Amino acid sequence: MKQQFGKRYLVYLYLLLGALAAFPPLVTDMYLPALPAMTSEFRTTASAVQMSLAACILGLAVGQLIFGPLSDKWGRKPLLKSALVLFMLATIASIFSPTVDVLNICRFFQGLGGAGGVVLSRSVATDCYSGRELAKTLAIIGAINGIAPVTAPVIGGLFSEAIGWKGIFCILLAIGVLLYGVSVPFRESHPTERRYAGTLTSLFVQAGDLLKNASYIRYVLIFGMANAVLFGYISSASFILQNDFGLSELMFGILFGINSLGIGCGSMLSLKLRQIDNASRLGCTGMFVCAMLQLLNYYLGFGFWGYEILVFIMLFSVGMVFTSTTTQAMTEGKAMIGWASAIVGATGFLFGGLVTPIVGIGVIQLSTYCVMIVCSFISLVLSFRTQTAYPSNSSTNGASRAVKRPLSVSPSDE
Repeated sequence: MKQQFGKRYLVYLYLLLGALAAFPPLVTDMYLPALPAMTSEFRTTASAVQMSLAACILGLAVGQLIFGPLSDKWGRKPLLKSALVLFMLATIASIFSPTVDVLNICRFFQGLGGAGGVVLSRSVATDCYSGRELAKTLAIIGAINGIAPVTAPVIGGLFSEAIGWKGIFCILLAIGVLLYGVSVPFRESHPTERRYAGTLTSLFVQAGDLLKNASYIRYVLIFGMANAVLFGYISSASFILQNDFGLSELMFGILFGINSLGIGCGSMLSLKLRQIDNASRLGCTGMFVCAMLQLLNYYLGFGFWGYEILVFIMLFSVGMVFTSTTTQAMTEGKAMIGWASAIVGATGFLFGGLVTPIVGIGVIQLSTYCVMIVCSFISLVLSFRTQTAYPSNSSTNGASRAVKRPLSVSPSDE
């Protein structure tokens, strides 16, 4: 059944999908400037406090494996509303956490709720588009998503000293309430006749069919390794910039936001390349080279500016990888959109969660750069084993043109 949507609704849909995809950066990044202060408040180690980030990332991974497949059976909108309610309840519990261990548990459920937004943003986009238009949509969502990393640490830096980490979590709660209200006009993109009609057991068993698709798995693994590089940077940046280079919480937030713009720029540039796999290979090469140069910079002592320039180029490369691999993976898994989106997102956050506590071991810069080198090298090797499913240039042939399915513009909104 083809739904007729007007231009105003399409603009609303783009903004909603971008906001939902921005949930993870908001949840993970906004409180980063307060991590050193939280270490003192809870009288614990940096690695223990970083576990709150790891717990949230784990929740983001597991939640996608739940909400993604269930949305194939029950629709996108009911699962979205349920996820937002869970996020709000977990955020309230986090605010009243008496110990870092309780906080870590609450952060897991906070990530679980936040996962619904990001997994459904990809699913809805794939419900509506395919081919190059899907790549364009995911890139636009990625660019909008870049606003969250820009604003989150800046807000955290502005308010961290005044209201502390609990105040920052109150802001997250307000954002959850706002998103719940904004999602009310959303129209179901996965109609009843296209939903999975089997049992819940068979719904979760069918993931095995997708896992047998070698091309899909390669794109997922490249995406996961790029996320590991990104989260290695995220979890170590506050300690490196504030403790090693002496930046204030506010300056850290501003600089962190500027760096995050590289992800959005890389996402948009990936659309300019004729073959979308070229964006993946170029991005993986950029990540690996930057990781190697970061280690060299550490030993040669070029200091802050060497670190900063390489980080921006690395995040630019990460953005290229994100758009290209997500588009290709969702194209390969189009028969099971919910599962395809869930596995992509869960793998990314799982890999990110695994590296987060590792970068806090020993000398944080050395640990971070070694993690980045290993993960980017694996992604680089995998990127040269992929085969392009379709050209990213819409002018190549009719088979590669995007199909807008079910969205179209109604004359009343022209």
